[in-house]
Amino acid sequence: MDLGLTGKVALVTAASKGLGKGIALHLAQEGAEVVINSRSEEALRAAAREIAAASGREPLAVAGSVGDATTAERLVSAAVERFGRLDILVNNAGGPPPGQFDDLNDEQWQAAVDLLLLSTVRLTRAALPRMRERGWGRIINSTSVSVKQPITGLLLSNAVRTAVIGLAKTLAQEVARDGITVNNLLPGSIYTGRIEQLNEATARRTGKSVEEVRRAAEDDIPVGRYGRVEEYAAAAAFLASEQASYITGVSLLVDGGVYRGLM
Repeated sequence: MDLGLTGKVALVTAASKGLGKGIALHLAQEGAEVVINSRSEEALRAAAREIAAASGREPLAVAGSVGDATTAERLVSAAVERFGRLDILVNNAGGPPPGQFDDLNDEQWQAAVDLLLLSTVRLTRAALPRMRERGWGRIINSTSVSVKQPITGLLLSNAVRTAVIGLAKTLAQEVARDGITVNNLLPGSIYTGRIEQLNEATARRTGKSVEEVRRAAEDDIPVGRYGRVEEYAAAAAFLASEQASYITGVSLLVDGGVYRGLM
């Protein structure tokens, strides 16, 4: 299937590793020019080399934290300066620290809002005028299955990521006539370095082996295994494509059936 992404320009944040890098790589392999962002310049350069080697396209790498109010306009401006346009925005960020309600102070709440919600607001605000100029655009928010099924101990993530869903659903209505779609991707347990770290921590805490922890986690997933980054990236590429032009305001689960709810 031709996704119609050749010549499109995509900005993917938190793209030096994990899901963000996977999405950027897949979009580049589909013919898009990509701008990648991360806080770590070293990790970003390594990701850019990997994407270039696998796709034949040289990404533009721009370091900076999306939690910083100045980063959004700088990223979008860099994309337009290099490629002359911006068609696809993938809002992606790492998660805030774990904690229960009594453990969290105002500073931690504000940091989570800056990282997850305000970064999405600022990047979208900067990108929309460029998309409206062409009458075409794709905004994809990479969030979590926790917006439908809260994860114990991740209060900040559960609360603030859900706000992103409300933003996206409302914005989708406002920009639909401009040829712009707004959708959310909700990953479950996609196997990345983060999953490895969590499994190792669980193994140390419980006295089990890492393999035992992994098997127990996979047993709880209806398809019986962790997801692959490539599978998640393929879902993002589809939502970014011409074929998804009649899909907007949707929160698409990519979780192997973990979410048991009806809606």
